[in-house]
Amino acid sequence: MPQHDGRHTAEITHRSVPSPGGRIHLVEQGSGPLVLLVHGFPESWYSWRHQLPAIAAAGYRAVAIDVRGYGRSSKPAATDAYRMLHLVEDNVAVVRALGEETAVVVGHDWGSPIAANSALLRPEVFRAVGLLSVPYTPRGGPRPGDVFARMGGEEELYVSYFQRPGRAEAEIEPDVRGWLAGLYAALSADTMPAPGAPDPHFVGRGATMRERFPSGRLPAWLGEKELDFYAGEFERTGFTGALNRYRNMDRDWEDLATFDGAPVTQPSLFIGGGLDASTTWLADAIEAYPVTLPGLVSSHILDGCGHWIQQERPAEVNRLLTDWLAALPA
Repeated sequence: MPQHDGRHTAEITHRSVPSPGGRIHLVEQGSGPLVLLVHGFPESWYSWRHQLPAIAAAGYRAVAIDVRGYGRSSKPAATDAYRMLHLVEDNVAVVRALGEETAVVVGHDWGSPIAANSALLRPEVFRAVGLLSVPYTPRGGPRPGDVFARMGGEEELYVSYFQRPGRAEAEIEPDVRGWLAGLYAALSADTMPAPGAPDPHFVGRGATMRERFPSGRLPAWLGEKELDFYAGEFERTGFTGALNRYRNMDRDWEDLATFDGAPVTQPSLFIGGGLDASTTWLADAIEAYPVTLPGLVSSHILDGCGHWIQQERPAEVNRLLTDWLAALPA
């Protein structure tokens, strides 16, 4: 691969590397210190398409993975193969397969807790951690499944809706493209339901999620080409691997008991969207950062931004990421 010379950045390269679950597909661009990018639900390495060239141009080896269960990565059949401990080891395996000793890890949505736990469990590998959309919340409190069940009240929180194998798949898979378009629109700043409208994070009893999704207009960041890519990936893989992440939250709570309340001490970054429920619902977690993220370098809330922040605001996110990377100890 050509070296970065300040004017030309190498084209992206696809490859698969061995991992404890079989293989991880990754896309890389550039050379220099390794920056590992971890996507969320329901996404892909492609969610980082705007960040790969920007991070590479700044002098880094930018690598975006398909998380276990997604895209071209392995999709083990067992539900418990998607517990957090396994996803952390996948990240370690990627770093090692690339011939590196350490990496900076950056995650969005589910990728954020995967990144945070990678830094927490394997601090000798992950020297810094960037968290997008979902704040760091240390393991603790009651069993997550019980908490989410109570949150729904008369309705059902989407996390609870996703728990039973096959249930959400039966809603999504007959019309993958339409369902994805609706979910992406529901959580994007320019297409999300108006204040006071039924909240798409909740499902009415006996109803489906898509009944509360907006229809007829794609968010500005999502063109037909981008939607075609995402839909094509999930048409091929199905949704079970992706949904199995939600089905391991209670297992994670048990697995990580020895890390109850543990801070992530490496240099860190947080970027959230001002209109994103992941940020607003977890405002207390952000306020707790002096204790839970004592190495926090900077924290940013992007006004008027929804959940898909690195796609809704790529230039702003790229600047914040590359400024943070440049400030990290060598």
